[in-house]
Amino acid sequence: MTRLTRWGHSCVRLDRDSATLVIDPGSFSALDDALAGTTAVLVTHEHVDHVDVERVSAATKEGVDVWAPQAVVDALSGGGASADRLHVVRGGDAFSAGGFDVQALGEWHALIHADVPRVANVGYLVEGVLHPGDAYVDPEGAQVDVLLTPLGAPWLKLGDVIDYARLIGPQRVVAVHDALLSDAGRFLAVSLLGRLGGAGEPVVLDPGDGIDL
Repeated sequence: MTRLTRWGHSCVRLDRDSATLVIDPGSFSALDDALAGTTAVLVTHEHVDHVDVERVSAATKEGVDVWAPQAVVDALSGGGASADRLHVVRGGDAFSAGGFDVQALGEWHALIHADVPRVANVGYLVEGVLHPGDAYVDPEGAQVDVLLTPLGAPWLKLGDVIDYARLIGPQRVVAVHDALLSDAGRFLAVSLLGRLGGAGEPVVLDPGDGIDL
């Protein structure tokens, strides 16, 4: 059985026996807890709410391997990360990380504004759990049991999130990427997504809370 634990904003951790994997340990997350004892990290893109360069670079010196797009690897290298622990990922790649099978999906961050350059974004499908990062990545026909769904961001419209959940058709939706929302805004987003998204009531996890998969 795999345990999915959320450590704030867009950071989640998967644990199964001795296997551990952390996705998007950013600056809005509880990184001491998220990274404790892990051996592998996946990063979707370079924005600070998805990767804390200083903390993740330090983790590589303790034996943690990191898979990420080229821009993230470059930033970690500049932050003093151990080069042999860094692995560049592109959409279409398949690999094993921390004891889990991973498929990389997508290429670009969702558009924020025409005047804001887009950055590379790679979503990850980890044994039925889809973390899209900041984009509506296509699982390319693969089964998605759990969709980690962003709720609030400068690039996001809630109607698009609802349509994305309908398109993916997961068994469960877990709400993530909500640090910019008030409690009232989070409640409204979760309520609408639950009523219209087609996957039932979204799972809302406070930092440190988790579910068994």
